[in-house]
Amino acid sequence: MPVWGAQGGTMEYGSFQAEEFGDLQRLVDGLFYDRRAIDRLDLIVQAEILDLAPDLMEIVNLLPPGYYDRQSLCDQLNSALAAHGWGAVYGTVE
Repeated sequence: MPVWGAQGGTMEYGSFQAEEFGDLQRLVDGLFYDRRAIDRLDLIVQAEILDLAPDLMEIVNLLPPGYYDRQSLCDQLNSALAAHGWGAVYGTVE
């Protein structure tokens, strides 16, 4: 099946999911494995360590400075994903 380049990865023709689909969910799961709250810097550093796709790094970097519990972080990330129209491409987080 033909593939075409998309910023941040390749997508199969006719598919709306990027190869990186679910990467943000895995990031959130890892950050909250043993913590109840994180700060923005924790998120950015872990995202860089995981070498997230440029589009996903853009979403992470849009997060306002602060300290977040899981639900607040997910709300912020999902809001940014929705604003870019990328929820179906990269997946939302919970």
